[in-house]
Amino acid sequence: MTDLTFGVFVPQGWKMELASIPDPQAKWQRAVDTAVRAEELGYDQVWVYDHFHNVPVPAHEAVFECWTTMAAISQCTSTIRLGQMVGCTGYRNPALLAKVTSTVDVISGGRLDWGIGAGWYDHEYRAYGYDFPSAGTRIAMLEECVEIVKRMWTEPDATFAGTHFSVDGAQCDPKPLQRPHPPVWIGGGGERKTLRVVARHATHSNFGGKPDEWRHKREVLKGHCAEVGRDEDEITKTWSPELFVRATEAEIGDRSRSFWGEPFESWREGNLVGTPEQVAEKIQRYVELGCTGFVPWCADYPDHGSLELFAAEVIPQLR
Repeated sequence: MTDLTFGVFVPQGWKMELASIPDPQAKWQRAVDTAVRAEELGYDQVWVYDHFHNVPVPAHEAVFECWTTMAAISQCTSTIRLGQMVGCTGYRNPALLAKVTSTVDVISGGRLDWGIGAGWYDHEYRAYGYDFPSAGTRIAMLEECVEIVKRMWTEPDATFAGTHFSVDGAQCDPKPLQRPHPPVWIGGGGERKTLRVVARHATHSNFGGKPDEWRHKREVLKGHCAEVGRDEDEITKTWSPELFVRATEAEIGDRSRSFWGEPFESWREGNLVGTPEQVAEKIQRYVELGCTGFVPWCADYPDHGSLELFAAEVIPQLR
């Protein structure tokens, strides 16, 4: 069987999952406890979002920042990998990002999975004073960012002159521990441009969708890989759904638990919602389509019910 990896998000606050905990330090402790517990349960990675404001609308509810969260969790864990689903190119200068990512890889003992994307949450951009250019421009910025970061990870003095970003003799020491460099996860399913960047630069892709939608995205990626002369099998394909698992069908309930308000049946079809057996069957369907990495967000956070049951009764069925 193809090796599968299973990561999980920590409750970070972006989806309001910490709102029931009143004290900010207690909220943070829940995030830390979840990361530690995920490592104990045998998950391969823990993940965080790169956002500043809550969704679906900003709500003055805690959202812990991506890279400070990563650095702190790296010191509370020892084996589990550390990922971002996904970083936003427009929020940090690429040279600074190279330095941040390299530092996290070193202080974690070589456990960084670098996630990066073009960004989309326009409210955050404007609130924080960032320009919010067109989608095409943001994707071009993404590609230049990846180019700069990879050069700074691997070259003594990196020089690059792009349309949007440039570096001139930029040094990044210490280099990441991982060789030739940390994995590069590029998120997004834009068929004309984003997946072409994935084909050129990513070690891992991450795009969503119900099975037929996911299959279609993979076919588009294959086409881009053929055009740029890359073997599509070199890219690990991954999926990041919501997770809600219960021991029995009766415990799931025929009502929407979708954070986004999606109708229950549609939400269930496009996410890992069901009993352990049903969730394992859904994962197997995606495996047959070529997906080998799964990174769910638990829809019952801050409770650990889905986190625990998925590790105990779903993952063992697939390994």
